[in-house]
Amino acid sequence: MALRPETGTSRLDDAARAGWLYYVAGNTQDQIAAKLGVSRQTAQRLVSLAMSEGLIRVRLDHPIARCLELAEELRKRFALDLAEVVPTDPDSVSTTIGIAEVAATEIERFLRAPEPMVMGIGTGRTLKAATEQLPPMECPQHKIVSLTGNISPDGSAAFYNVIFNMADRIKARSFPMPLPVIASSEDEREMLIAQPMVKQTFELAANASVTFVGIGELGPQAPLFVDGFISEAELKALQKAGGVAEIVGWVFDQQGNYIDGLTNARVASAPLPSREKALVVALAKGERKLPGILAAVTRRLVNGLITDERTAAALLGER
Repeated sequence: MALRPETGTSRLDDAARAGWLYYVAGNTQDQIAAKLGVSRQTAQRLVSLAMSEGLIRVRLDHPIARCLELAEELRKRFALDLAEVVPTDPDSVSTTIGIAEVAATEIERFLRAPEPMVMGIGTGRTLKAATEQLPPMECPQHKIVSLTGNISPDGSAAFYNVIFNMADRIKARSFPMPLPVIASSEDEREMLIAQPMVKQTFELAANASVTFVGIGELGPQAPLFVDGFISEAELKALQKAGGVAEIVGWVFDQQGNYIDGLTNARVASAPLPSREKALVVALAKGERKLPGILAAVTRRLVNGLITDERTAAALLGER
């Protein structure tokens, strides 16, 4: 198609068309150039003009502004170092859609940093969904360490252990935790974590500059129970003791205090890195996780949160 020149009278019209094709129809800049009969550079300028002139405001302004506002309120209320809020899909029952995509973007941003770092990784459905969206990357300068064991009660690999999923996509040194999620006894746990290789992994996890974790609820569908790591009797004992949620197996109550004894005495996970020296980001949303999220951010078990609009509003008392 012959390229047509830009004119002053058609500039905003073309910018509106280019903005619609890019932001709404999902066309690439090459496709926009072909459809409008302009060069790729002109198509790029038109898309930028559509944004600078506010031509896309009707579609993007309202939901994004509300999410940014909620994120800022979360940062202020709970002294968070990172807060991201995504729009809520009222028709979706998924606990991962939206926050998994944003989490993938954040993880990728850290991994693309040229300076070597240690990244800690927890476990869970949301975190697994996030890492599945990471592009193939070459990151030999970084180390990725799992905070939690990767062995299920039957001896198989834990399905929602994320470190193996990342290893398939990220060419970085990966350090799985060669342990069961929950040991069979306190003595077994002490024996396992005393092994030199495990001690080194624990030390590496403690030095992570950024860590991403999920928050598991402790209701009837608690992941620890559903996935076979604890029995129904153990779940009820944790609930009776006041447990509302868990992070990498560590169960805590409504005030964010870890439950004494019970399964916490057998958890083989590494402790969360210091929130004073590192960023620990939780990925969580939904009514069932709300008590756990609130306890985690109030007690500063985490200092970063990726959640959705509805959950953010509930955390701020705006139900």
